[in-house]
Amino acid sequence: LVPFISMLFLTLLLLFLALFPGAFNCCTKISDEIPEGILRRVERFDIQKADGLCHLEAVILYIEGRKFCVSPRIRKVKKWMKKNKHKIPRKKFHGRKQRRTRIKKKEKKQ
Repeated sequence: LVPFISMLFLTLLLLFLALFPGAFNCCTKISDEIPEGILRRVERFDIQKADGLCHLEAVILYIEGRKFCVSPRIRKVKKWMKKNKHKIPRKKFHGRKQRRTRIKKKEKKQ
């Protein structure tokens, strides 16, 4: 009976992780202050919304492989985000690109 219950628990855990991959990637605490030097070293950032799995609004700053969660209401952060929109990772389009072909005009012979 014990192996069955542990196997059932493991199966449910794996199912949960498959259905909600971001569940354990949410910021649970946010900082209300941020030093200017940290903003200069940010490599990229994400915006966490307070809907679904995550219960806090936050800006996630990635610096040297680490992540820092800060409040999106900090004036310095808002200003910095406007300047650095290019550091938000873009969603990749997985469709097939159509190849452009040149249409050659036939020369009229006279």
